[in-house]
Amino acid sequence: MITMNVLLSLSLAMLAGLILTRVAKKFNLPNVTAYLVAGLLVGPFGLKWVAGNNLHDFAIITSLALGFIAFSIGGEFKLSYIEQIGSRAITITIYQALAAVLVVEISLWLLGVELPIILTLGAIAAATAPAATLMVVRQYKAEGPVTKTLLPVVALDDALGLIIFSLSIALAKTLASNATLTVESVVIQPLKEIIFSLLTGSVLGLLLALSMRFFRSRANRISLVITAVVAGVALSEKWALSSLLVCMMIGAILVNFRDDAEKILNLSDQWTPPIFMLFFVISGAELDLSVLPTVGLIGVVYILARSLGKYFGTYFGSTVVKANDNIKKYLGFTLLPQAGVAVGMAQMAMTQLPQYGKGIRAVVLSATLIYELVGPVITKIALTKAGEIKQQKVSG
Repeated sequence: MITMNVLLSLSLAMLAGLILTRVAKKFNLPNVTAYLVAGLLVGPFGLKWVAGNNLHDFAIITSLALGFIAFSIGGEFKLSYIEQIGSRAITITIYQALAAVLVVEISLWLLGVELPIILTLGAIAAATAPAATLMVVRQYKAEGPVTKTLLPVVALDDALGLIIFSLSIALAKTLASNATLTVESVVIQPLKEIIFSLLTGSVLGLLLALSMRFFRSRANRISLVITAVVAGVALSEKWALSSLLVCMMIGAILVNFRDDAEKILNLSDQWTPPIFMLFFVISGAELDLSVLPTVGLIGVVYILARSLGKYFGTYFGSTVVKANDNIKKYLGFTLLPQAGVAVGMAQMAMTQLPQYGKGIRAVVLSATLIYELVGPVITKIALTKAGEIKQQKVSG
């Protein structure tokens, strides 16, 4: 009976997502927004078609979706392509990520917020939602310099965000416990997690690339990709690694060791849309509207400060690398969406900083609600104004 209830909830979630895309299309809105609204409507805080206990059962879908999202982003890291725009993308990424962190931290400090909260929210501010951005780009088949810069920046952004968060949460934990700061707790432990995540992803990516020599059919290659990503997610949970970094590295290694990697990635892209749709519907269902009144001024400042940091950091970074005017003017707007990675960081803060965790999660969930409903729309508008979305290319 429990299994049947879970399956029925899954089918209702998918049906709601599909129906809402038809409504969204009438208003020219991205599918991502439709999926999130569908989740709100059918979730525990809406029609209750998907109950709260079912959401717990869906955790594996969320983990797998994030794994495949990271794998897809990793597929953008072809060395020949990175060499072409690499220094530009890296510079812009560093500027916008650090600007978001600093603007949020300074703003919260001026409010008199406690230092562990400042450090944690500042680090979370660096993260962008690769899934939301990727879905908009794919749905509207966006092409051009802004899009070409956007994809590696989004991928690099979360990698950099995870590094900043790992270092910040360690420092915040030490400050919250009034313990003595040590190199081990603040630097060595976070770096170990990052290095082992990259190494694990590299090994899995190499095994995936090598196995493609022996399996050439479409069905077998899809199965191999799924096996590698599922293994990456599972090992990350088992060894307390970053599944995002692990799966991103799998995709990056594959795309650099196989000449036919693009065909393999296309096979993955054909399989993942239902998983991505469920991920966003579930994310929408998990957004607790009751936390909005509890957030207060801190939440408002976080949202505004992060947005300003992302935009102006991107603008200044683009100016430094002498990017074209469209990248300067529009790229920052495409980096506003924030979802899975940020929510995962907030959930980690619940366990790492129990005395501050609820407040941090309330801020992040409220920001996620706003960013994920508005962010994809702003991304679409920005890419359209940049001339990289043509109306006749819209799919759906």
